[in-house]
Amino acid sequence: MSAGGWRRRLMTGLYVFLALEFVVGAVTKYMPGETFYGPPYSVKFVEWGYPAWMRFVVGGLEFVSAVLLVIPSRRTRFLGATTLVFVLTGAVTTHIVNHDVWFESFAAPVHLVIMGVLALANWPADWRDLLRPSASAHAKPAPAPNRP
Repeated sequence: MSAGGWRRRLMTGLYVFLALEFVVGAVTKYMPGETFYGPPYSVKFVEWGYPAWMRFVVGGLEFVSAVLLVIPSRRTRFLGATTLVFVLTGAVTTHIVNHDVWFESFAAPVHLVIMGVLALANWPADWRDLLRPSASAHAKPAPAPNRP
């Protein structure tokens, strides 16, 4: 297998691994009781100064972004990584403002850096490419040649 093939498989594995991490994080935000991360997120969000229902919004954004990360398109991966950059910026800011201990807030800045790198790696050549329908969806077959 060529070096490009191994690199592509490695990157796909990275996207799938990160997506699974965020799916687990999203599911734990929907759980009503304690999680393996500690107290329920309904309690954590209130302690952080947010309404308890905000965990559903954050969990939903994490889940949708995780799905976007595994779709093999630069556009969807960029949108997923960028959405997670915004969510993780809020998480890091929340941990800093609330003076959380480092071992409780270690994952958010690490994932923020990773998602920032992935967003930059999938940056579109032109921002308008994000708004246009994909080229493959509107590709027309070449006309058949006229033969006598």
